[in-house]
Amino acid sequence: MFENIGMPEILVLVVAGLFILGPERLPEAAAWVGRAVRQIKEFASGAQNHLKKELGPEFDQIQQPLNDLRSLRSLNPRTAITRSLFSDDVSTPPVKPNGFAPGPAGSAATAGAAALGGAAASTPPPVRAPQPPLAADERPPVDPDAT
Repeated sequence: MFENIGMPEILVLVVAGLFILGPERLPEAAAWVGRAVRQIKEFASGAQNHLKKELGPEFDQIQQPLNDLRSLRSLNPRTAITRSLFSDDVSTPPVKPNGFAPGPAGSAATAGAAALGGAAASTPPPVRAPQPPLAADERPPVDPDAT
């Protein structure tokens, strides 16, 4: 309820209350505000429990869109990058647009070794010979993963 109120804001409210109400009435006002907030929370939870009891399983269907909206709060760039970089979900490796799916360690060598039946799982891939230079009007090959 008060997620956006930090210590500096609370300190400003206490100082303003001290100047407005004075030191003799400030504790009474703080107790009154505390009781009012507690009573509002009780009313809200009572209304929610009453609706849940009256609607039964339909309450969950009504509450589902609200939960979906709450989950949209986590859709910011920082959370998306953190989730993609530090995710422990390695059950299904990502498949690239060219159809290549890396092996469990995420490298092409393990994927190639798995395709060969796992015979050369610990050996590095063979080094290819250098290609001859391109002709004057020849287009270079395109790597869809590099673009």
